[in-house]
Order: sequence, then structure tokens, then C-alpha cells
Amino acid sequence: MREAESARGRRVVITGAGIVSSVGSGREAFWDGLERGTGGAARIELDGVGEITACVIGDLDDDAIPRREAKRMDRVGLLAVVAASQALEDAGSPPIDPGRIGAVVANVHGGADTLHRSYAEFFLRGADRVSPFTVPLGLTNSPAAAVARIHGLRGPSSTVATACAAGTDAIGLAVSLIRSGRADAMLAGGAEAPVSPFIVAAYMQLGALSTSARPPEEASRPFDRARDGFVIGEGAGILFLEERGHALERGARILAEVVGYASNCDAGHLTQPDPTGEGPAVAIRLAMAEAHVDAANVGYVNAHATSTPLGDLAEARAVIAAGLGDAAVSSTKSLHGHTLGAAGGLEAIAALMPLVRDRLPPSWNLDSPDVEVALDHVVAPRAAAVDVAVSNSFGFGGHNAVLVLARS
Repeated sequence: MREAESARGRRVVITGAGIVSSVGSGREAFWDGLERGTGGAARIELDGVGEITACVIGDLDDDAIPRREAKRMDRVGLLAVVAASQALEDAGSPPIDPGRIGAVVANVHGGADTLHRSYAEFFLRGADRVSPFTVPLGLTNSPAAAVARIHGLRGPSSTVATACAAGTDAIGLAVSLIRSGRADAMLAGGAEAPVSPFIVAAYMQLGALSTSARPPEEASRPFDRARDGFVIGEGAGILFLEERGHALERGARILAEVVGYASNCDAGHLTQPDPTGEGPAVAIRLAMAEAHVDAANVGYVNAHATSTPLGDLAEARAVIAAGLGDAAVSSTKSLHGHTLGAAGGLEAIAALMPLVRDRLPPSWNLDSPDVEVALDHVVAPRAAAVDVAVSNSFGFGGHNAVLVLARS
């Protein structure tokens, strides 16, 4: 497997991971939360919307960001910079030529807080009261720009916005940049701060959010027969990716290797998945083919499963169709909710857990699995020696993205 990979380009390893989530901040705290079942959901009040269930972050440790710079960021930028800083620290703060390191940070809704305030100013007080910071802070590239600016990264810098597949696509793009030799290291993942009135109202009108009367920590129920929609969440998950030879030369601790990535599109419905799951199944098979691993080698699948009736069932069918019916499967969205463009970043870090800790993170709240498609659901923390893990992400518009991670 490794010989085939090296023939295609330079090998890419993960030497650091940073995460800010409602479950915990920092890689180890996040994994502890997944294992303990630390639910991040709460009931919160939003202006003009009312009370909703959402996964929001309480105290954000952003003291390391210069105050002047923090004022030039939307909340989503702050989340991205904190997670990126953690990833760099986790990787040992490697001294790398700034021109050889860059950032690919996925985002879907831009600076939602900035846009909401600007809309309000425009409609209530007029065009001349709109902040000049609305454009640079409201754009979807603002998290990537903030990460590059704060850390002085002068290599490739980009944003991916393929809906809820964006975080995984961002990691895939960063891997290709390192493999091609255009960079020696990359910060990659996603950041999202979507818990804003007009965004939440739009998802409510779409019928995508859970309306469950259960306690908030029980509302997100991936693969459960009582699932009725996702719980929206904020967060950021950023990996530090590095060319393997570079990492070995500096004596870095390697968490795992990214051995496969693939993306495709269903080219179908605006929001609904293909009920057959064929498009995602093809993406999974393509990612495994690039990784040169057989389905039998995959010990864990971190599912995209958002807790929607149609999406979870389609993904279960895709997992079976891709030959992964014997792999352990779970969705950590049961705890941290659906973080949209950040989901692929957070969940890639969750998928690292069995490769590093030999522990499988469960799908909490899975009391009554959907019996239409039988999977090996992880419903409680479980010890397991996993050599290969798959992380799925799927998004509106039919975007499918899959990562394959291997024990290094």
C-alpha cells in the first residue's frame, strides 16, 4: 500500500489537531467528551426566532489573539484561529518556511454575526451606517484569511464552500497541495458560526432542524428511528498536515496518515440526498481505491449522519453498498451537533481517536436503530485496534467527500 502511495506523490501525515467545539476544546478534551458523552446542546434564545436547541461554545479561549486583530474578525474567524493555533501547538510549533505552509479552511455561511448586524443597520438606520468591515469579515474566506494573517502563512491559502462536505474537501485539497510539492505543510479543516437568527430561521423554514421536545442533549439522534432533524452547532476543527519525510526529519509525533480522499456529486436534488446512496458509495470506493485498502481493512467509519430521516438512511445504504457493512460506525454529531462547513474538520479529528487511543467514539442517543439497514453501530465506548478509518461528509447540492486515514 505505501509503495503505491509514494509513487503517486509525497506522503501526507497528521502531526497536529486543534478543535473548538461545544463538547470540548483541544484534541484530548474533545476525545474525552466523545467518550464520556458530553452533550453540547442547550436551549438558547435567538432574537426574532425564539427558543431553539443548538450546540454553542461557552468560553472561547482567544486571549492569545491580539486585541486589535480580534476586533477585525467575526466569531467564525476567532474559532478558526483558536483551532489553528491549537493544531500548530499540538504539532510542536514546527519552524517552517512561511512560503511553504498555507491554510485551507472550509466555511459555508461566512461571518454570520457580521452580516446579521449589517443587515439590521441597513434596514433600521440606512446605508451609510453599514460597517466597512462587512465585506472582509462577512465573506466565506474570512476564517482562512484570519488564520493565514495571524500565523504569517504565505503558502497556498484557500476556502472551500461545498456545503456540509466542505471541511473534508478542504483537507483533501490541502493533501493534494502537499503531495504535488506546492507546500510542505498545511493547516486544513473548517470553521462555522451559524447560530445567527436569519440562518437559523432559514433552516427552520427548510424543515431541517430537530423540533423534538426531548431534553436538548437528546435531540440529535443519528440513525435512531426517532430522529427528526439536525441540531445546528458552531465550531472549528483544523488538522496540521505535513509531508511525511519532513515530519520524520524533525522528529515529529505522527498521529496518522491521510492515505485516501475522493469527492463526487450526485447532481440531483437541491437539498435531498439520493435515497439509494449510490453517489456516496462511489465516493467511498474511490477514496479506498486511492488508499489501496480493501473494505475488510476498514475498522471504523465516522458517519456524516446528521439525524435527518432521509440523510441517515441514504448514508447507511451507501456504507453497505461500499462494502463496509462489517465496519464499526458512529456519528459524533449526537454530541456536537451539525457544524455545517466545519463538520469535516471536527469529524476527521473524531476519526483519529480509534487510530491514536484505540477507542471508538459512540453514537450517543441511539436507543432504537433504524432496522431498515443493519450496521455495526457503536452505541457505547468500545476498545478496538483500528488500522484504517473512513470519514464521510455529504452536503446540499449532492456534494460527497470521503477521507481515509491510516495508523502510521
